[in-house]
Amino acid sequence: KLQSAIPHVFTYATHALTFHHCSLKGAEPRTPSVIWELNIKVMLIVNRTVNFTKLIAATNITLSLPLCRTLTTSLQQQTKGFAATMSEALDKLDQQQAQNKVESAAVAEQLKDTKRQKRELKRRKWVDWKTQDELAGDTKRPAFDPADRVKRKKCAILLSYCGAKYFGMQRNPGMQTIEEELFKAMLKHKWITEESFEAAQAACFQRAARTDKGVSAARQVCSIKLPDSVDIKSINEDLPEEIRVFGVERVTKGFNAKDQCNARTYTYTLPSIAFADSTEKHDFESYRTDAAHLQKIRDVLQLYEGTKNFHNFTSRKNFLDPSAKRFIMSFTCSDPFITPQGLEFLTLKVKGQSFMLHQIRKMVGLAIAIARGNTAVATLERALAEERLDLPMAPGLGLVLDTVHYERYNERYGSDGIHEPLTWAKQEDEIKDFIERYIYANIYETEHKERSMLEWLETLPLHSYDARRDDMQTTTDNEGSANKRNDDDDE
Repeated sequence: KLQSAIPHVFTYATHALTFHHCSLKGAEPRTPSVIWELNIKVMLIVNRTVNFTKLIAATNITLSLPLCRTLTTSLQQQTKGFAATMSEALDKLDQQQAQNKVESAAVAEQLKDTKRQKRELKRRKWVDWKTQDELAGDTKRPAFDPADRVKRKKCAILLSYCGAKYFGMQRNPGMQTIEEELFKAMLKHKWITEESFEAAQAACFQRAARTDKGVSAARQVCSIKLPDSVDIKSINEDLPEEIRVFGVERVTKGFNAKDQCNARTYTYTLPSIAFADSTEKHDFESYRTDAAHLQKIRDVLQLYEGTKNFHNFTSRKNFLDPSAKRFIMSFTCSDPFITPQGLEFLTLKVKGQSFMLHQIRKMVGLAIAIARGNTAVATLERALAEERLDLPMAPGLGLVLDTVHYERYNERYGSDGIHEPLTWAKQEDEIKDFIERYIYANIYETEHKERSMLEWLETLPLHSYDARRDDMQTTTDNEGSANKRNDDDDE
């Protein structure tokens, strides 16, 4: 950079010498004398010496030889220390840059080695988990036969399950999860290879939405590469009765079950006594709500609709975080109905583009607190503002992933003659029957026996519904790690 500046240095130095020459003749210089001195010093740094002969030859200035010698001697004396200091600084800078380059390479190599160790550890976990299955009496998986390698195409799987005894949807070594059971069955029937079983990304696997521990799904969709011919009936025979595959449809090559999903619908089924006035005593078995109170519930739920900031309805989200804003399309409440156990229940249904961890359960929890009179409607308005509040979170028992929507995908590809729209209309009767027999039946029976909702209602007065005392600085510092569990649709 300094070498490329030499022509400019000559130009400025020429002007400086002109001004100095004028001052020697008694004329008034037009710029401060520091300008010419500074430019000559820059030349000294570049060339480590001043060649006035070359400088004068490049200009039209006529100077006497004694004057040139005087300038040369004076400038060399004044700038010798300055040039030496700058030269030393430049050498140190070069050394520092070289050292930084070596350190950066070492850090990159260490990071690469760490990632390799993590991959190896994960692979060993899956191997150990498979070994435990075999020791427990499961049939040993046959070695992979290259003849079994067939061409696979991207498909969408329609899945329903009751998550009561599972640790969520996503696979986790050593844990009983929905995906683990699904992958075991698919491997047995050669829907996937051994490689895809150990690393789901090898089969381009992606779920539309994650569900947490104990949460069920009525119409979950997963995208994965499968053979052209698959037998749904046979794979269901090797799945637990609370997990069922209801359909497989061919989709586009770039289809992603999560990315192409433009909306999700969740339901929350609970006893109507949860919304009863807390100042009155009610019998769990015989309680029945009235039309006026039902309308109050619906009015509260409608306050959530639209684009709002839901940072108070998840964990460790800052108000200024853009991802805290979510669009709720609708939030409704069904008419009361009586379960086989004789209890009155309600089903809340919320549809939105996406949801954060615990968002729906906290939305339901605050709505219950308002309906019961534990807090005012103004608390909901404050919760959607910047202030961070202490809000209750409803139990996870009644939460169900009802539907994942692909309207935009269906509009573009559903009628192209190659792909079917992902509406699953043919399977609707089977799905409704499964929901009633496994998902809703489990909710009704568990609530009747354990009365988890009644126990949770006793904790509502313990919440302040006011500003929280937790340090916002801690929240901000931990936000990055928390966001790993705050992904979309992590209910």
